[in-house]
Amino acid sequence: MGAKVISITENSKELQRLHRTFQAQKRAFEHNPNPSYEVRKDALLRLKRAVLDNQERLLEALNDDYSSRSRDESMLAEFMPVIQGINYTLEHLKDWMKSHRRKVGLLFLGARNSIHYRPLGVVGIISPWNYPINLSLGPLIAALAAGNRAMIKVSEFTPRTSEVLKDILANTFTDDLVSVITGEADVAEEFTKLPFDHLLFTGSTMIGKRVMKAAAENLTPVTLELGGKSPAIIGDDMPINDAAERIAFGKAFNAGQTCIAPDYVLCPRDKMDAFVDSFKAKFASMYPTLKDNPDFTAIINDRQLKRIRGYLDDAIQKGARVIEVNPANEDFSRGTRKMPIHLVMDATPDMTILQEEIFGPLLPIVPYDSLDDAIKYVNSRPRPLAMYYFGYQKAQQKTMLEKVHAGGVCINDTLMHFAQDDMPFGGVGESGMGHYHGKEGFITFSNAKGVHAKGRIHSGKIVFPPHGTIIHQIVYKLFVS
Repeated sequence: MGAKVISITENSKELQRLHRTFQAQKRAFEHNPNPSYEVRKDALLRLKRAVLDNQERLLEALNDDYSSRSRDESMLAEFMPVIQGINYTLEHLKDWMKSHRRKVGLLFLGARNSIHYRPLGVVGIISPWNYPINLSLGPLIAALAAGNRAMIKVSEFTPRTSEVLKDILANTFTDDLVSVITGEADVAEEFTKLPFDHLLFTGSTMIGKRVMKAAAENLTPVTLELGGKSPAIIGDDMPINDAAERIAFGKAFNAGQTCIAPDYVLCPRDKMDAFVDSFKAKFASMYPTLKDNPDFTAIINDRQLKRIRGYLDDAIQKGARVIEVNPANEDFSRGTRKMPIHLVMDATPDMTILQEEIFGPLLPIVPYDSLDDAIKYVNSRPRPLAMYYFGYQKAQQKTMLEKVHAGGVCINDTLMHFAQDDMPFGGVGESGMGHYHGKEGFITFSNAKGVHAKGRIHSGKIVFPPHGTIIHQIVYKLFVS
């Protein structure tokens, strides 16, 4: 009972701090509405140093929150993208900040057109629990590069990591530049109601709809990085061992708790058994054991573990054949939140596993008879955040790129498109809207201000009244006919 009272008190304090910080950031932005390159560069360098100096603290916090989080996965998925993203941004920021000339039509000769990128103001960032460092600091890099101030609502499901991140950023920046907000769902809900100048949310489609609805009350523009059922499609020409190895890596990474994890596999019908055998062998070579293996990550909490097991039970009850990929035949019935990968065969559309994003170590294998059938299968469902095509024939690769709609694509790989600094990342349809990463992140958090400038020569006078003059008629003939 006492713990609950403390939680309510802390939530109440955080709600008060939420509004106080927002107003402080708004005032600070009004005081300096367009920070210089040097100011932005300094903020990014301070962020980089803070992350590097506190790497061990963050790694330990992540491991505590998960009960077992692979250190190397954390390095690969949390720290490397953040540091790499800062380095890439610093390398290009001066050029991004420059104004760019645009063409002027003949009617407006003597004038100049240009685009000037200016900060939006105060940016809100809502980050999830699966990659709490990367998905908090990645958007922050873009927001700071564009000259904004930022408030980050971190997940309550990674409390240790959230508190460490809050402490690190509080010791790196003043609250009126960068602030981390903790707290439960009611704090997150209040966060979405603030009249931010832009709001970026990473999470589920269901919550994304609520975020967008709340933002609409303030006409706040949103970037939604959601999820969905990202397919891995194996072409006829693809060596099964190559596909199985790369899909196994993408699915096992963070125990499948990745918004762009392969959600299901579309496999040529006559290669189903070969794929299963190869997947098991490739997985075993990467993870010969699971339970005490520090390379294999646990499920984040009991709630998520129960949800995933519920999907599996539902599939079994409705007739699916399940193959547990457990190389050492270990017992996972108690004492751990680790869960082996389960390949689900003979799945049917009425099973939850083919309806909801899995976000865990379950992988349905769905047969297809022709590539056109595979394309129809994907396109008849909500558009996914990622699509993975495995096949070395260029013509088939082109067909997939032209006919399948997805937020992003990897050909002959999984996950790695997220790590490309010079490519936008984002969803489409139910998997999200808007982009960030690299230059697209800078643009997302900037106001692209169009400027039309004239000097002493004023060509526009030819359309001034009185109308009906000869010059006026010439203009109509030139530009309207």
